[in-house]
Amino acid sequence: MAPPDPPDPPDPPEPPEPPEPPEPGLRYLSTRGAAPRLSFGDVLLEGLARDGGLYVPESVPRLTAAAGSAYARVAEAAIAPYVTPDVARRDLARAIDEAYASFDHPDVCPIVRLEDGLYVQELFHGPTLAFKDVALQLVGRLMDAELERRDDRRTIVVATSGDTGSAAIAACVGRDRLDIVVLHPAGRTSDVQRRQMTTVDAPNVHNVAVEGTFDDCQDLVKALFADEEFRDEQRLGAMNSINWGRVVAQIPYYVSAAREVAPAGEAVAFAVPSGNFGNVLAGWYARAMGLAVRRLVIGSNRNDILARWVSTGALVAEDVVPTLSPSMDIQVSSNHERLVFELLGRDGGRTADLMARFRGLGSAEAPRSDVFLAARLDDDETLAEIRLAHERWGYLADPHTAIGIGAARRLRESGSLDPDVSVVCLATAHPAKFPDAVRRATGISPPRPERLDELFDRPERYDVVPADLRAVQDRVRSAAAAAR
Repeated sequence: MAPPDPPDPPDPPEPPEPPEPPEPGLRYLSTRGAAPRLSFGDVLLEGLARDGGLYVPESVPRLTAAAGSAYARVAEAAIAPYVTPDVARRDLARAIDEAYASFDHPDVCPIVRLEDGLYVQELFHGPTLAFKDVALQLVGRLMDAELERRDDRRTIVVATSGDTGSAAIAACVGRDRLDIVVLHPAGRTSDVQRRQMTTVDAPNVHNVAVEGTFDDCQDLVKALFADEEFRDEQRLGAMNSINWGRVVAQIPYYVSAAREVAPAGEAVAFAVPSGNFGNVLAGWYARAMGLAVRRLVIGSNRNDILARWVSTGALVAEDVVPTLSPSMDIQVSSNHERLVFELLGRDGGRTADLMARFRGLGSAEAPRSDVFLAARLDDDETLAEIRLAHERWGYLADPHTAIGIGAARRLRESGSLDPDVSVVCLATAHPAKFPDAVRRATGISPPRPERLDELFDRPERYDVVPADLRAVQDRVRSAAAAAR
């Protein structure tokens, strides 16, 4: 009798399902259309695009609900769509919590009511008492983490008209993979602004006073990045608002303010003292994400190229005039290029042509948006606005904030701004950073925060150089060599 057939072998186990590929992140493209598209991590470290343009997101995500009303959670919800998966959500949340733990107000960016329908949002409760801290305390952490992941380092080069420099320094101090060289216009910042930069005694911090204007400093930084051999040799990075990371980190305070002032979702307006256009541009992107923003009011000083653009559609650069609001003493507003790109239908070629025409001729016709209104205040009008705010509301405003408040008031009184729409004026600097102007206007000196104690007792450290590319390159090289 034949043996029985052996049993059939068992079926092999089903192969495991392949893991889902990671969700691709948002990509970024240059406003001039000729640079490669990059991820957020690359954009954070690149700063300026290789074609001379500025990076913007391929698409603008919609706002999502925050897990609570705390500022940190609002910031996490607003920023996450722009940075994941390059920055994991838990890492973003941790960086945000650490960044805003250094602020001296529990609300981070608190709202102050002046009168019915008119508010101030104080953005100056960070380490250097200016709104730049809101973005840069986060950007510094994100940049350091990205460099750690790549086992890389950067020499950050910054141009400042006053506040960006000290905020960028505060973001870089003690970070092993970051060195920083800050260019400020010699004699064109307030004493407090200058000393907040030049009295920092840290081996990775280097200050340079350029014999020129902020526009000269900004042009020098762009020229450093345009020299690709030098850029790569020195591993340059940027913390000016040419870096998209700066802009995206400013979007949350628009969201936070709107939700507090108009909890039922009514439209609001924002009044923003504007120089380099990055702050008000963040409001424009918040609106593009779905925030109910009726108007964005640009407050200008005598250097009023943005106010004239709103009125006429022409960008016409004039000589920079020193004012009581030095952070706005600018005639070439870098971030305006991002808006031009958006208003030209995201056409990089047309944007590049318009910017080349403007830089070559000093003037160009530029598209406008009726979202923007603008008003201009000279120094006397700025002092009058500081005085009025103190007498009417008991509020001490620095000259920049006073210009934002004054612009909002003027446009409401003229009927250009709907009086039924609440207006939030962005307070961009603590009044103690500009004590002379506040004293002239009100007769009193603003209380000095503890953060400014001993500022005038510490020695200053900075070099003075001409507005010359070779001289600045030499200074950057020596700073990087010292770090090695």
